Amino acid sequence: MRVTASKLRENVYRILDEAIATGVPVEVVRKGKLLKIVPDKPVSKLDRLKTRKNIFVGDVEDIIGMDWSKEWTELK
Repeated sequence: MRVTASKLRENVYRILDEAIATGVPVEVVRKGKLLKIVPDKPVSKLDRLKTRKNIFVGDVEDIIGMDWSKEWTELK
């Protein structure tokens, strides 16, 4: 969408909300120069996770046969 600076000033919130909703950049013409307002691409929560080192110490196969009955209690 291309608008002049005056039109942007008149409808700034509507134009910005439309850019966010559609993802289409807004081009603003001011003194013969073109400026762009580009919505940032959302980052998924999974992409924001920090990578962690493996924190399990020992052989993973050892946990298969573990007896957890002493650690487990029923919910009351």
